[in-house]
Amino acid sequence: MIANIRKIAVNIEETHREIGRDISPATRKAVAVAVIENPFAGVYQEDLSQLMDIGAELGALLGEKCVSALGITPEQVESYGKSAMVGENGELEHAAAILHPKLGAPLRVAVEKGAALVPSSKKMGSPGQVLDVPLGHKDAAYVRSHFDGIEVSLNDAPRANEIMVAVAVTDSGRPLPRVGGLEHEDAQGKDGLR
Repeated sequence: MIANIRKIAVNIEETHREIGRDISPATRKAVAVAVIENPFAGVYQEDLSQLMDIGAELGALLGEKCVSALGITPEQVESYGKSAMVGENGELEHAAAILHPKLGAPLRVAVEKGAALVPSSKKMGSPGQVLDVPLGHKDAAYVRSHFDGIEVSLNDAPRANEIMVAVAVTDSGRPLPRVGGLEHEDAQGKDGLR
């Protein structure tokens, strides 16, 4: 493994009741986060291919951890997302290098398919700061019931020379969705939109 990982954390969120109504089955989200050393902290580096390769490793690793945490098969994943927070000695482009060129393909293998773009966010931060991971349907971006997000924070990360990288998956959409649009059951997943 190229990534120098200090720690990994996995969290599961289940919603059983919302606004006085039972949610059955409960909506479930998992987020896995890796805290890694930033190999380019404090220096300008033109070639960010090392971070791109780290992204590929983490897409597979964190995606598989999320699927496993939910106790589902990859094809049962309905939505996904990715995010990164760079410590103060890094730059936003370091997060972009991890998230965009190579992380998506191995994540799609971990969740079986994934025709839609993987929603993403990136930010600079410090230990304990919240990282928001946006979520969207894995095969059809127009499925509004799956526009969502999950938060993750670690009290000791990211340190100045670190990057926090998170991947999230769900086995459902939001609880009690009712804003219309394409339904999960009707999504075809051919063009990533419908």
